[in-house]
Amino acid sequence: MNREDFDWAGSQQSQEVSDPVKPFTLHYAIAMPQPETHLFEVTLQIRNCQSATVDLKMPVWTPGSYLVREYSRHLQGFKSASPWRKLAKNHYQISTEGKDSIELRYQIFANELTVRTNHLDENHGYFNGAALFFYVPGFQNQPIQVMIEPPYPDWKVVTALPAIAKNTFVAKDFDTLVDSPFEIGKHQSYEFDVLGKPHQFVIWGEGKFDLNRLIHDTKKVVEVEAELFGGLPYDRYFFLLHLTANSFGGLEHKDCCSLIYSRLGFRAKDKYDRFIQLVAHEFFHLWNVKRIRPKALEVFDYEGENYTPSLWFSEGTTSFYDLILPYRAGVYDAKAYLNALSQEITRYLNTPGRMVQPLSESSFDAWIKLYRPDANSANSQISYYLKGEMVTLLLDLAIRIKHANQRSFDDVMRQMWEKFGKDEIGFTPEDLTSVIEAIAGFDLTNFFDRYLHGTEELPFDEYLAGFGLRLSSNAAATALPPLTGMTVKTENGREMIKFVEAGSPAQKARIDPGDELLAIDGLRVASGQFEERLRDYKPGDTIELTLFHGDELKTRALTLGSPRATQFAIEAIEQPSPLQQSNFEGWLGVPLSAVSRSVEK
Repeated sequence: MNREDFDWAGSQQSQEVSDPVKPFTLHYAIAMPQPETHLFEVTLQIRNCQSATVDLKMPVWTPGSYLVREYSRHLQGFKSASPWRKLAKNHYQISTEGKDSIELRYQIFANELTVRTNHLDENHGYFNGAALFFYVPGFQNQPIQVMIEPPYPDWKVVTALPAIAKNTFVAKDFDTLVDSPFEIGKHQSYEFDVLGKPHQFVIWGEGKFDLNRLIHDTKKVVEVEAELFGGLPYDRYFFLLHLTANSFGGLEHKDCCSLIYSRLGFRAKDKYDRFIQLVAHEFFHLWNVKRIRPKALEVFDYEGENYTPSLWFSEGTTSFYDLILPYRAGVYDAKAYLNALSQEITRYLNTPGRMVQPLSESSFDAWIKLYRPDANSANSQISYYLKGEMVTLLLDLAIRIKHANQRSFDDVMRQMWEKFGKDEIGFTPEDLTSVIEAIAGFDLTNFFDRYLHGTEELPFDEYLAGFGLRLSSNAAATALPPLTGMTVKTENGREMIKFVEAGSPAQKARIDPGDELLAIDGLRVASGQFEERLRDYKPGDTIELTLFHGDELKTRALTLGSPRATQFAIEAIEQPSPLQQSNFEGWLGVPLSAVSRSVEK
């Protein structure tokens, strides 16, 4: 099919125009004649031009990934027969010269395989709408037609958009176009039904996995999430999975999700479980974020940051559910669930920035911090995914204790769905607080002041106690080395200092991230040997470190500190009361005795 084969009539007939002035009709053709160049060839035709000029803007970010990514930096070769000028980094203006229609062409370089970018090579093509398409300001609500021209006859096209002809699709508006990634190539497609609705796994790349097990467990996750919200809010859904050497990530959409995972990451049980958690996370987003959205994201502004303090709920609460929903689906048992939760708590308690950055600020500053980590990030930041998960856990436990497991955070999610999600009405932070308080039955002002807007340590034991649980640690382990406060990793045979904790012995010794560690007390530190060498010393000893600071050879004296806990685990308390045992069983559905040895220290 050629670019000239656009079905203008079919596209215009699909529109219901009440305004006597015809709206723009936008038609994209996407070709990739030489995939090895990584260049998508884009042609845009616009009809029914009513003004002397047409403005075109490319998004700078994509919903679900809160960073200005400057997608227009990959645009090249912009051409139009009509006069045009560039007004900003992502803004072009075309003169219509009194014509009814205009056409323009450009190329997009695509060689970054992530869930939020574009990738084209000799094996496939993948793109996200925000990273490829322009929109016409003021006309984002108009239908847009997209025709794909695969380079080879055996390349297939998959997208969530409805097809109106072979390889030709229509989006009802620009938001829908952005929300509908395309996969073009020789991928494998596996169909299955859940609750009477068609689903697909679309898999690109070679990998080692048990397909039947993967589909079975995915179906169970879909079922438990549908049960939570009272049904599935779509007609069909597909999971797009890219398998690579060593990647991890996902991006949610209303009728599909993009996943990327290690091709060999399905063998070990813990790695397989991590993949199912990724599936559960992105699928949960089709309610929480795609439909239950903060007010700041109710209408997307594609030109800049969309600030909200509520990503702790949108992402952090989703992270809370991506652990417990596979448990409810029977993918793993209660012991495995508590161990996975313990690992998350360990990550949290090993992040010094939790005592510096409030959770609401972490959400608000996502645009400049979370996706741009540096050597000081762990000292100054906390992820709204991670702490949001922890805060949701405490709220869920508090609600369950208050109401003897007759209410939980599940009721919060259902209420948010009924009040805001079904009609896609954006919620304010005050709306969210009101719903949680209504379900909880108590005032949350103090809780949010301390743990959402403040930086007080989260009182895990206080909330776990009602369920006969406690948080243990390896603080008393005799094998722990003395504290340096720095992280050393082997890179190409060199021992590189990657992180230095604020206020630690290493920082006081004037050691910086990026320094190369050579020796301790005059003896070379071999690959991976750093922590083992520290076991020869005790707290209070002063050691002499030889290192390269840039290209300068330096010697630093470091006084070792007392060992500090590095691992935390949820375990059953001794002699739990009948009420504690009842609370636990009401929460996870098994006796507390079933997990009494669940802790892995």
